[in-house]
Amino acid sequence: MSLLVLLSSRMLSVSRQVVWGAAPGLSPLLTPTTSGLTRVLAFGKKDLTDLPVLNEDELEEQFVRGSGPGGQATNKTNNCVVLKHIPTGIVVKCHETRSMETNRKRAREIMRQKLDVEYKGELSELVIKKKESSLKKQQKRRKVNENLERKRLFKESLAKDSKPENDGV
Repeated sequence: MSLLVLLSSRMLSVSRQVVWGAAPGLSPLLTPTTSGLTRVLAFGKKDLTDLPVLNEDELEEQFVRGSGPGGQATNKTNNCVVLKHIPTGIVVKCHETRSMETNRKRAREIMRQKLDVEYKGELSELVIKKKESSLKKQQKRRKVNENLERKRLFKESLAKDSKPENDGV
């Protein structure tokens, strides 16, 4: 057991040196941008790496009653989070779970994604990934339709070949 603790503490100290020791004074996870915003590189997120950092002073948070299925637990508890970004006016409402803390974290993730789209527009990772996904779906649908058409033509040709032809004798 002590070997495991020693090994994990060494790994932790090495990871701190790798992550925080690269740039003295400024964390390598924080990168300034030309628009004056600071972006954070989110390690552990395999899809989205360059989302804006939320400044808590620019957020207005409210807790309201949720709606939808769930009965009394939903209708009588204020665990739905409404988050407003004051400078842009973007509003996010999150009621995915019964836990207020989970909803708060998820609302902030959604807000970061929406701010990324707001600030970057067509260059946002979210927009690019959505377009790529749409193109993949279209290509897949096109292939499926081509295969269905080939099968239909093949069945028609088999049906023609199997019919006895009347020569009119």
